[in-house]
Amino acid sequence: MNYKIVSKNTGATYFLNEKEKTNFFIKNKLQNYNEINLTEQKRIRINKMLDMLAHLAIVGASILATLIYIQNY
Repeated sequence: MNYKIVSKNTGATYFLNEKEKTNFFIKNKLQNYNEINLTEQKRIRINKMLDMLAHLAIVGASILATLIYIQNY
């Protein structure tokens, strides 16, 4: 997993993997930093795109079914 660590005091940004994050927080206090899981954010973004694609497919299928029904009527 990849993490983005942002200092609350200075705004400094660090991009760390799991092992680096563990070592980083041995030396630093967790309360002084915001921790963002980039791997989870990427997964959430991909899931949102897939949901949008599924909704578009349903709308497209319903429009196509309506057009076929009108043409055969």
